[in-house]
Amino acid sequence: MELEALRKRIDEIDDRLLALFNERMELVHRVGELKNASGAPIYRPERERAILERLKRQNDGRLTDAAIEALFLELFAVSRNLERAEAIAYLGPEASFTHQAAESKFGATSRYLPVHTIKGVFREVKRGAAKFGVVPIENSSNGIVTDTINSLDAYDLKIVAEVIIDVHLCFASLTEDIKRINRIYSKDIAFGQCSAFLSDLGLDEVEQIPVESTAKAAKLASEESDAAAICPAVAAKLYNLPILFDNIEDDENNRTRFFVISDFENAPSGNDKSSILARLPNKPGALVSFLNDFEEAKINLTKIKSHIVGGDSIFFIEFDGHQEEPKIAEILQKHQENIKILGSYVKEAEDV
Repeated sequence: MELEALRKRIDEIDDRLLALFNERMELVHRVGELKNASGAPIYRPERERAILERLKRQNDGRLTDAAIEALFLELFAVSRNLERAEAIAYLGPEASFTHQAAESKFGATSRYLPVHTIKGVFREVKRGAAKFGVVPIENSSNGIVTDTINSLDAYDLKIVAEVIIDVHLCFASLTEDIKRINRIYSKDIAFGQCSAFLSDLGLDEVEQIPVESTAKAAKLASEESDAAAICPAVAAKLYNLPILFDNIEDDENNRTRFFVISDFENAPSGNDKSSILARLPNKPGALVSFLNDFEEAKINLTKIKSHIVGGDSIFFIEFDGHQEEPKIAEILQKHQENIKILGSYVKEAEDV
């Protein structure tokens, strides 16, 4: 009897939740109409982050912070899709780490467009086939992704959010006898990230075949009885490829950061990070002089990386704060001929 009574109460709560969800969607629709009239973007990362932080602070129940994020990010995605079902392009294929990063930001119900290259993601957003793009920018083990820097330089799009996810890899194969494995598929950098595992199991002499993604590696291994893949668990499950070993990466703190790109600027949130590209004059002291302006304004620089783009030496620089803050705006205005502002966005976490 008690069980039935509890189920009845759960049903009553579900009925109330449905009514509240619909009431929220009506309000979202009204907000959407006002945004459409003013030309403001539907997606507001700083607004979503503020909602999540407020809910976490006042939470005193069984829900964890991660559960709150999962529930409400999906609700945000449903809200956006009711107003405008805009596509999210990402570096594919399906089940890649970039796909996982995109879903963690936009929810499972959004419309996704897998693209084979980072430049292709930028191109699809630029031409309007997708409203947002998700691309990797750096990995804790392998550093900055050069293709993303090149595309940020080439396209007039903005970084509107960042996503950081833990990178865990598994070893998956149709055969349970690892001595029968003759080929291992994976992305080139994944082999290096799992070198200790491969050596420990005597697999370091097995032919390693690099492919464009760890998800494709899982697909190929699922079609061959004497092959294996180093891939994410979600990719192995997608292709019904049995997982023999989990979390095989050498660095248990392996993390990758991703950028969400689009065609609009974010409003300040109070906890922002900004990214720029700087092409400085080729003369002694140019970089030191440029950086001194940030030091004098007490702006915390979080990243300085040099790159060669189109034969030119440029610097990818990140710092705490929003580009509209007066002391930051003054520096950016002073050096406007030598920099490209890539965007200001909510700071999700410390650097990888």
